[in-house]
Amino acid sequence: MKDNHFYAMLSRMKYINRWGLMRNTRVENLSEHSLEVAFVAHALGIINNEIYGGKVNAERLAILGMYHDVTEIITGDMPTPVKYYSPVIRNAYKEVEHVAEEQMLSGLPINIRERYKGVLLETEEEEELWKMVHAADKISAYIKCIEERKTGNTDFAEAEKTIYKAICDMNIREADYFMKEYIPAYAMTLDESGSSQL
Repeated sequence: MKDNHFYAMLSRMKYINRWGLMRNTRVENLSEHSLEVAFVAHALGIINNEIYGGKVNAERLAILGMYHDVTEIITGDMPTPVKYYSPVIRNAYKEVEHVAEEQMLSGLPINIRERYKGVLLETEEEEELWKMVHAADKISAYIKCIEERKTGNTDFAEAEKTIYKAICDMNIREADYFMKEYIPAYAMTLDESGSSQL
């Protein structure tokens, strides 16, 4: 790739479709998913601060959410059952992600590149923030399952149960709070949610 390709590559997120093994009533692309993860991650940070008295940088969570799947521009979206099928596949995929990260970063001048390190892939320094981003990622996937169920698509029924359990098993109080307080509205129609009163 030529120099200074980073931002042009980011614009290609809209061409990477998710849920490749599933029948979708509406295709979801990586760009849409990343924005939703950023919204939810930001919300988890605000919940941490306002409900639980924490001091999480909610804006940093939003940034991590925006960029959390950027390497999939190069790798594509590998279906979860394949990605986690065995430790060998998972470790190999981690290596591919690192190569993809380096490829993406090579599209920036050195002085700007440093600002993006630690945003495209997890770092130990921000391990706690990345846990919240993972929770936001799962919540976004759960929302997709709800949306598909609402259209009558049963292909996501098992995924919905599995993802719900995974979110519960994370034991992240902010995610539990979001699931309890905000997820029910996703199953409502526009009229039921009260938005029609606007």
